[in-house]
Amino acid sequence: MVFRSEDPPPPANLKVDTPPDAERPTTAMLKGDIDSGRTGDKVSHYDPGLSQLGTDDEAAGRPPSPERIASARASEAATPRVRASADPHGRRSWVMPAFIGFIVAAAAIIGAVIGLSPA
Repeated sequence: MVFRSEDPPPPANLKVDTPPDAERPTTAMLKGDIDSGRTGDKVSHYDPGLSQLGTDDEAAGRPPSPERIASARASEAATPRVRASADPHGRRSWVMPAFIGFIVAAAAIIGAVIGLSPA
């Protein structure tokens, strides 16, 4: 089986659905929010972690309360505009060439100003 360089290896190639809202959310639901792209900081793919969210808190004897998890889920949720700006499927392929063109134009203008200035 041949992979393209953009394809994540298994199990990261698994799509993750956004967990439903619940009265008593868990840290697994918060991780599901992150993996599904609901928080806007990554694309929607499973992220295999060595230890799940909240493991350290539980080991310290202070597991997060459902209220704290619900607050985290609410505050971490990104707006649809932020999620769309991630552009995980390359729908705005003009952005990088435009950025490089801007950098080259700025360098040319600065070079022309420096070259034409009297010494």
